[in-house]
Amino acid sequence: MRPAAGESMVMNRGMVSIIGAGPGDPELITVKALKRIQAADVILYDRLVSDALLAEARECALCIYCGKAPDLHSMSQEMIGRMLASHAAEGKQVVRLKGGDPFIFGRGGEEALVLASSGIPYEIIPGITSAVGASASSLIPLTHRGAASSFACVTGTGRDGRVSAVRWDLLAHSVDTLVIYMGISQLPQIQRELLLHGKAGHTPAALIERGTTSEERIVTGTLAELHTLAVTHHITNPALIMIGQCVLVREQLLQMQLTANASMTG
Repeated sequence: MRPAAGESMVMNRGMVSIIGAGPGDPELITVKALKRIQAADVILYDRLVSDALLAEARECALCIYCGKAPDLHSMSQEMIGRMLASHAAEGKQVVRLKGGDPFIFGRGGEEALVLASSGIPYEIIPGITSAVGASASSLIPLTHRGAASSFACVTGTGRDGRVSAVRWDLLAHSVDTLVIYMGISQLPQIQRELLLHGKAGHTPAALIERGTTSEERIVTGTLAELHTLAVTHHITNPALIMIGQCVLVREQLLQMQLTANASMTG
């Protein structure tokens, strides 16, 4: 049974902590999540989890890689669920460490359902999702007075590996800032769908590769240019697509920084 909010956990019985590791920068981990990592007997971790976070684990902890890359899964989702349940049933403190947030395109809900059906105690510890992390690190706000009062996060790739079945016709007009996860491989189709349904080609857009990390790259342009920009700059996963007027705020902030630096050195 899941512990009630605020209830202290009894640490002498097995349980699973499903944890969001954040968008890439290991310093963005929450205090609560770090404590669970440091106390874990077993850690099942994903592809984008920082080595710096795994280094926080106890020397005796068993760390198991179960990451997924496009078209390459090291472990099936069913096997992950079975391993979480079996280790916890042995009385171990188990951490399921995921990039971003477990409940935002992280399949945390699926794993929680497996544990609940097996009677395994579990908890969900949120993490900073990639959209929020990349927004901050790229200087592109998700909302901005006068420019955007709404945003949506959607996946660009469906379960079959093709373009997502989200309603691009509605998203083209109903949301101010659109953030697309897992969309680089489907970028030509996504771009075509949005343009087809009336999203202006001159709408500001950005590609953010490895947001919040030391390898972060940010390319800005317009919706009509997105696919060409991705090819020209060799943008690869993990990367986010951001579309909306808020992208222009980045340019304003960078220009202000240049002006300030020039005045200080002049």
